[in-house]
Amino acid sequence: YVYISAKMIYGLQLLKCEVLFRWKDTAETVIIGGGCVGVSLAYHLAKGGMKDVVLLEKSELTAGSTWHAAGLTTYYHPGINLKKVHFDSIKLYESLEAETGQAVGFHQPGSVRIASTPARVDEMKYQMTRTHWHVTPQYFIGPGESPGTFPFVLAGLYTPGDGHIDPYSLTMALAAGARMYGAQIYNPAPVTALNPTADGKWDVQTPHGTIRANRIVNATGFWAREVGKMIGFDHPTIPVHHQYVVTATVPEVKALKKELAVIRDLEGSYYLRQERDGLLFGPYEKMEKMVMQDSWVRDGVPPGFGKELFESDLDRIMEHVEMAMEMIPVLKKADIINIVSGPITYTPDLLPMVGPHQGVRNYWTAIGFGYGVIHAGGIGKFLSDWIRNGEPPYDLIECDPNRYGKWTDVPFMCAKARESYGFNNVVGYPKEERFAGRPTSRTSGVYELLKDKASMGFHAGWEQPHWFYKPGDDIGYKPSFHRTNWFGPVGRECRLVMEKVGVIDLTPFGKFIVKGKDSHKLLDRLFANTMPKVGHTNISHMLTPTGRVYAEVTITQLSPGEFLLITGSGSELHDLRWIETEAADGGYDVDISNVTEDIGVLGIAGPNSRKVLQKLTDEDMSDAGFKFLHCKSIKLAGIPVRAIRISYTGELGWELYIDQKNMAAVYQAMMEAGKDEGIDNFGTYAMSSLRLEKGFRGWGAEPADFIGKAALQEIKAKGLKRKLSYITLDTDDIDPEGNETVWHNGKVVGNTTSGAYSYSSQQSLAFAYLPLELCSVGQKVEVELLGRKYPAMVIQEPLVLTEPTRTRLQKKAKGKA
Repeated sequence: YVYISAKMIYGLQLLKCEVLFRWKDTAETVIIGGGCVGVSLAYHLAKGGMKDVVLLEKSELTAGSTWHAAGLTTYYHPGINLKKVHFDSIKLYESLEAETGQAVGFHQPGSVRIASTPARVDEMKYQMTRTHWHVTPQYFIGPGESPGTFPFVLAGLYTPGDGHIDPYSLTMALAAGARMYGAQIYNPAPVTALNPTADGKWDVQTPHGTIRANRIVNATGFWAREVGKMIGFDHPTIPVHHQYVVTATVPEVKALKKELAVIRDLEGSYYLRQERDGLLFGPYEKMEKMVMQDSWVRDGVPPGFGKELFESDLDRIMEHVEMAMEMIPVLKKADIINIVSGPITYTPDLLPMVGPHQGVRNYWTAIGFGYGVIHAGGIGKFLSDWIRNGEPPYDLIECDPNRYGKWTDVPFMCAKARESYGFNNVVGYPKEERFAGRPTSRTSGVYELLKDKASMGFHAGWEQPHWFYKPGDDIGYKPSFHRTNWFGPVGRECRLVMEKVGVIDLTPFGKFIVKGKDSHKLLDRLFANTMPKVGHTNISHMLTPTGRVYAEVTITQLSPGEFLLITGSGSELHDLRWIETEAADGGYDVDISNVTEDIGVLGIAGPNSRKVLQKLTDEDMSDAGFKFLHCKSIKLAGIPVRAIRISYTGELGWELYIDQKNMAAVYQAMMEAGKDEGIDNFGTYAMSSLRLEKGFRGWGAEPADFIGKAALQEIKAKGLKRKLSYITLDTDDIDPEGNETVWHNGKVVGNTTSGAYSYSSQQSLAFAYLPLELCSVGQKVEVELLGRKYPAMVIQEPLVLTEPTRTRLQKKAKGKA
């Protein structure tokens, strides 16, 4: 037994209270941190049936960012997956008081996001196209319309069901629910050390004793870096100062018969809601004015900091105050009674870090929440489902903690946090790029040669060309919801690859070497495909236990038992964690190396690509000498290169894997050798268009007992209800991006998954999930783009045959002749 002294203030008398509880020596899950996110996870795990759930809070529940939060809740999020998180949060908050008997102070007057520029109107129409196939209610309001709940509206998005909740009451209700279902909450119980055990468990040390946990979850808010450092991680989180203002009673507000909807003025960069009979107003300053608590990154959070606040600075936000007064004149006469300035945690991209962390076993994070209150309920459910079932309930890779790596240093983190805070309410365009903190240490061997010739994109820390400039082009990054300055140049690059030969920097690919006695056995377990023979390559998929795709990976067996695995840039550590976990849990004798930063990759594609390479090597590059999906170690211009005959454009091509230090020399040799063949650069936008028009999808045979096999067999036996279909669209100056709503006979029937313009056929195309009865070739549907429904039709895929298929058909035709 452990006795904890807690101080309680009752009137003016200070009382001392002895709290008696049984200390647990073991736990299935230990959650560190008693803010709304951590307590929500404890609640969901316990309610889901997990025994031995323990939450440790260093001081008292809500100490940190939770207690001073403005408490806004909204169904809205520009990301498709985080909409689900918001939806689950609100649905929980609606029922939590009845379930636990604890009041939560939940108000749902709705919200309005104001659009006051043409770009904002396009943005909201863009978001509406992604809402109709969701359960979330949302409506576009034209000029002069009103949802009946906010008298000052101009135009924008109205979301009924939005509102605000009391963060303290919410957390206490979640804690009551967690205890009700059997979870233990200990406080004050600071964690002093975290020690991994040989079998993948953790010894969690506190002043009261040590708990042996099967897994630990870091949910410590702005203490996340301190906890991470206990096990060698520098989590890229930083506290920023966020201020909001509370007014005294406003007569016009008090006189209203109905609570005001929450308003978000995006151009003014502030939110405003009713607070009793007054108003609560919270701005996001521009990046040059906002304040970060970067001293906490350098020196750590002050040990006693919990429910303290920073000194307010009204001058810093006066620009936004004045804009709000113009929009809402009653503010001009309102008296300010309180200014709250407290720390909220930011990651470089403003999204939280949620899930298991690569590099150690059974260490999970739920940190980096800039909007913890609206995320808490849904993230608690998401993580609970993942922990209990062994896989996430849906894709939330944008919040994967493994999207960051060693390249995410403190200067980058600070630059991005400043940018993100200032960008809170900027227009969210498709193909969005933000440039603060770039480039990082991750630059390929050809970056210096290409950086001034192209519009660069950011992929997992890497700079990668999106499209290249030519004289007369309208250069630079100029985003739009319609076709913009890169539309013509990307078409030029597509023609280059289809007609001549192009070179692309593919270095951001994640690259792993798996070798050892059990390498073949491990990969057979992980992938739903037969492993390739030595010198061969295939595309394989890792599946979850329920048969869903976790990752697509290109696998090459370099030598007996040695495999090169290639995955997408955004999936590098996400996929590596999955592989490492299976290897450790299964006791496989393998060596797994991440060689992503050591090896550069150049792609060369087009009908003249063979001619260019043949000039630089003695290796036979003919069809007979170097077959499709084969790999060889060759020399190009005397430089060792690992060449794989594969091309993500679908045209004749190779991927060349080169030591980074030799990459520029190989690139320059190819460009020189290819002058007569019309060689030039192309970027990822052209590659995406070429890939999509080829309809790339492929699944291998699966003789081994791989993860998810039984689930796939069950899905096949039950039959599918919807299918991924290939569609063309009749559009004007806009093309699908993915996640648009598909309509038929006035009803929502599905959604697109990806889209692009096909320069070969000069039309827009997309993949879309449709009901089986609407999947027949020739079936007509409609796809919503920026508020307008465009005619679309299901076609036979692919739109353009890949080069190997065209070659095979040509040979077959010649044989018949």
